[in-house]
Amino acid sequence: MLPSSAHSERPEEDLPGPAAGVPGEAPSTAEDESGELDWLGLPEAIRERIAELAASALGKLPADDVPRQLRPIARFAPAKRARVGGTALLTGLRDSSRFRIAVLEWLREHRYDALDPNAEDSVAAAAAAVLLGSSSATSRIRLVAKNAEETALRAERDAALAKARRLEAELERVRAELEQARAATEEARGEREAELEKLRGRLREQGVALRQAKDAAELARTEAEQAGSGRSAEIDNLTAQLERERQRVATERARAERALAEAETARQSAREARDADEVRLSLLLDTLGGAVDGLRRELSVGSASRRRPADTVRGAGSGRSHGDRVHDPVILDRLLRLPKVHVIVDGYNVTKTGYPDLTLAEQRNRLIGQLSALAARTGAELTVVFDGAGVTSIPATTPRGVRVLFSDPGVLADDVIRSLVSSEPRGRPMIVVTSDQAVVTSVRAGGAHAVPSAVFLTRLGRV
Repeated sequence: MLPSSAHSERPEEDLPGPAAGVPGEAPSTAEDESGELDWLGLPEAIRERIAELAASALGKLPADDVPRQLRPIARFAPAKRARVGGTALLTGLRDSSRFRIAVLEWLREHRYDALDPNAEDSVAAAAAAVLLGSSSATSRIRLVAKNAEETALRAERDAALAKARRLEAELERVRAELEQARAATEEARGEREAELEKLRGRLREQGVALRQAKDAAELARTEAEQAGSGRSAEIDNLTAQLERERQRVATERARAERALAEAETARQSAREARDADEVRLSLLLDTLGGAVDGLRRELSVGSASRRRPADTVRGAGSGRSHGDRVHDPVILDRLLRLPKVHVIVDGYNVTKTGYPDLTLAEQRNRLIGQLSALAARTGAELTVVFDGAGVTSIPATTPRGVRVLFSDPGVLADDVIRSLVSSEPRGRPMIVVTSDQAVVTSVRAGGAHAVPSAVFLTRLGRV
């Protein structure tokens, strides 16, 4: 290969240029309007051959002989150069005489067989002619293009023939299927006609049977009408008798049901009265037992006065007809220490006095918690009553020692408190916590002690 300095000294016009056309032949598609060779318009096979040869030489040439736009491609592997930079290589060969000469010199030195314009391979011969600028380049390009076109036409012809053969085979198959379908249709038609004839014969037989059945039905209807005219009166009599028996049975059943209901009501009333008496008797016995125990404890202290616990509280357990109004927390403490004492609390009357800013549910929860603590300290029986109207969430569980009641629809909590007081036996100590004066009057008449809500809240605050 010649030094790069020798390349720079050669005049540009002395370098080999594009191949001229062959006289007497029409211009090739690889020539532009000026008659110069269009490198990018060459047949694809020739372009790939030239790109492959240029890519082989590109990596071995000095940097000065390589155009700037091809230098990045020179770093690729030869196969990748030809695949990725084929167009750029052809453009460089077309535009740079220096690069084209350098490639030719490298090919003469390392791939001389690639520059044989008389090679048996028409593509290799055409590529060599183009690179050398041979006058036969155009004719060889046309030959390659013609061969490629003939090859493409042969391929198209072969594809068309193969397609035609496939279509003929498909047509034969469709014809065979059509023939089979026709045979099956004829066979089915014969079967349907035979079945239709059978159905027609059966229809005729059924028509005869139907006429005979109609005649028999008409005869039977006539006989039934004749027999029915004689039995109509008997059927009416039997129907009337059956209706009278039904009414009598219904009357007897209603009478028996009323008697059973009355008997059940009587048994229920007797059972409830017996249960109430047993509860009152049990509570009275418990109260008496607790009072006796309290007296014994008092007597064991050795007090000189020998006063009983009930004597220290005005009206407490004394059996008076009226209870007292309790305004002193000390007296309330004494009452709470009485055996078997029953404390009945007017729920909302206490909560709206003590913490009215809370919601009703929060008021209930707070009061029930305080009452549970009081029951644990004193051992008293505690019952709290709330109005049931407007209550949507009733507690699922009740704290130990506290009975929580909600009045039924249409019933006031005040009436429930009065019922609780009246259900207790005479002599049992009872405390009703409320500031409602009407309730105070009625429960005191029942023997219960009335404690204002404020006094009771003071006692709860010390629990």
